[in-house]
Amino acid sequence: MQYVIIGLIPVAISVYIFITYNNLVTLRNKFRNQKSQIDIELKRRFDLIPNLVETVKGYTQHEKTALEDVINARNSFMSAGDNTTDALQADNALTGALTRLFALSESYPELKANTNFLGLQNELANTEQKIVYSRQFFNDSVYKLNNKIEMFPSNIVAGIFKFDKEDFFEVSELEKDDIKISF
Repeated sequence: MQYVIIGLIPVAISVYIFITYNNLVTLRNKFRNQKSQIDIELKRRFDLIPNLVETVKGYTQHEKTALEDVINARNSFMSAGDNTTDALQADNALTGALTRLFALSESYPELKANTNFLGLQNELANTEQKIVYSRQFFNDSVYKLNNKIEMFPSNIVAGIFKFDKEDFFEVSELEKDDIKISF
């Protein structure tokens, strides 16, 4: 009986490693999926930017800086590739630039009434909501993966198979600040 118990210990450890490894892979894939969902929504938003810029250009010839900020942030995102940190920083920069651009549009009643501008603004607002939800699910995935990687005894299996902690999506300082619009 004693030999049976001793013989079952390596089997139990092997089963635990097998199950834990599969759980880690599942969580890592969920994280990657959520990252991809954010990328899809960000790309959708960035695809809307050229149309928005062209619509605004006709009304705001002297507001060149606001338009350039939007274009530069979009280009930064496009060049970020698979680098999550760079993509999220570009996203934060774009959020700030768009906020300034929409605040600027308040000074141009003709622009605010333009159907193309209104349509693009609504489309961007819908996309922003999807991005918010995607970020939330992304952070939930990171939370679960990081817990599994850090908690004992699954941290041993994670260390053996070189699973790395992932970074949460965090709000930029610009997004934390209240927007002040004055007329």
